[in-house]
Amino acid sequence: MNVQPVQDLPEFATWLNATPTTLTELRGRPVVLAFVNAASVWCAQRLAELAQWQSRNPGKLQLLILQVPRFDCERDPAQALKLLRRQGLSGPALLDADWDGWRRFGVTAWPTLVLLDAQGRERDRLVGFGGELERALNALCEGGARPVDGDMTLVRELHPEPRLPLSFPTGLVATTERLYIADSGHHRVLECSHGGRVLRQFGLGTADFMDGGPAEAAFNRPQGLALERESLYVADTGNHALRRIHLLTGQVDTLCGTGRPGEPIEGPVAQPRQTALNHPQGLAVADNQIHIAMAGDNRIWTYHLGQRSLHWRAGSGAIDERDGSGHLAAFAQPTSLAAVQQVLYVCDALGSSIRAMQLRGDLVQTLVGQGLWSFGEQDGPRTIAQLQHPQAIALSPDAPLLWIADAGNGRLRTLRLGGGELSTLELPRRLHGPAGLALGGGAVWIAETDAHAVLRFDPVSGVLSEVPISE
Repeated sequence: MNVQPVQDLPEFATWLNATPTTLTELRGRPVVLAFVNAASVWCAQRLAELAQWQSRNPGKLQLLILQVPRFDCERDPAQALKLLRRQGLSGPALLDADWDGWRRFGVTAWPTLVLLDAQGRERDRLVGFGGELERALNALCEGGARPVDGDMTLVRELHPEPRLPLSFPTGLVATTERLYIADSGHHRVLECSHGGRVLRQFGLGTADFMDGGPAEAAFNRPQGLALERESLYVADTGNHALRRIHLLTGQVDTLCGTGRPGEPIEGPVAQPRQTALNHPQGLAVADNQIHIAMAGDNRIWTYHLGQRSLHWRAGSGAIDERDGSGHLAAFAQPTSLAAVQQVLYVCDALGSSIRAMQLRGDLVQTLVGQGLWSFGEQDGPRTIAQLQHPQAIALSPDAPLLWIADAGNGRLRTLRLGGGELSTLELPRRLHGPAGLALGGGAVWIAETDAHAVLRFDPVSGVLSEVPISE
């Protein structure tokens, strides 16, 4: 067992949502320092595992989240905290903006958990998904004093998100009369008029995994949406599942997904609730097939509705930005998809890139993006254009134009397809973490995720307005 004396928390770290404290003040209870990156799905999954253990073992240890930025936008404390909360995470967090704590504790990879005993000494370290988390945490807390009532958490989270009609909305679908919203933080999908009046709610509004009618079905942080005839398909991200809402009846069923992240397996889906997915985030429907951006395994999958089968289309599984055919290509956390004329466009979030996959042959090419660690706000030809942590894309129905929610820059961008340039729309203000886009009814609909709002942008007049959601 590794038992090392530990220095205190980095003095230049910024406390995001809790009263500052020190490791010395936390002596007497085990502490887990979680070095994570808020933009990383893998980090979010590790923290979700930690949260599940804590719910079964309340008050036994103190978790401190140290956010170490990958993108420039994450150096802003407000944006860093929003990114963590968007993933459904809560708990005291610090911003290690200059990587001081990362270096001081000798961290080498995201996520890393440093386990400190009640005397403040390092007992163990779990890097990536290595090690058995449950056994390590149980060993860390073995023989510890039972928590005192009213003192379940020494460091408490302050300033929670406001209570608003929407909570971290993401996926959007717009028709000539309707607007569908994945109200991710409220674990539900809404059907609204273009004016924002809620007509129907799908999902109880609590995080769960249940099929059935509108009064009994449940989702967990749904994100991507795709509409085909009378079926609304849902990337039920928190349940790691592909769900379907029958709009005529309101009935919800599961096409595949177990409720936990797992390794998808190609072939017929005989038992939908026993077929694993890994953080599905973006959807697109074409030719009776649902294409899935699987952010958890960095691959593109396809579910064939007629055959009820799952097929691995492209991506090696490694986090990388590599062009090529099918499994030779590589993605970096794909989050959103758009399909037209045998081409699937992919928003690659960690790669700050837009990719194109030919649906005949699965050849992947990069349209915008200068490399895995290159990002910025540059407009212009594709050879120099840059994005920063884009989250969503949508195709214009009447022009070869791809709209991009450039979340890291707080911008709405467009890419003219067929060799055109990347451009930035002039809006009255920057956007707060936009993570959803849809075009319909003569407007561009934007999920301003971090502001818990949906916006309507008129591309003709240039007017940007908030859609007042009312139930």
